Amino acid sequence: MPNKKSAEKRVKTAERNRLYNKHWTSMCKTAVKSVLKAAEAGDKEAARKVFDRAQSVIDKAVVKGVMHKNTAARRKELMARSLKAMNA
Repeated sequence: MPNKKSAEKRVKTAERNRLYNKHWTSMCKTAVKSVLKAAEAGDKEAARKVFDRAQSVIDKAVVKGVMHKNTAARRKELMARSLKAMNA
């Protein structure tokens, strides 16, 4: 346990931020998985709908500082490629 009051505050802040980041990271991963699952199933309409939602979640995570913008771009490209392959 920390000895100084400021160190105690940092422990609390770090835990709060960890939970916040975990929440958004989990939402992003779930969104990507749902797009890939819909694309694998071959349901174009559902896949497109889930893809739009996933892009929104990922973009919000970037704005909140949870995910780096290049990581977000890579994940969105992965989803887009799966949709494109499904349509072909």
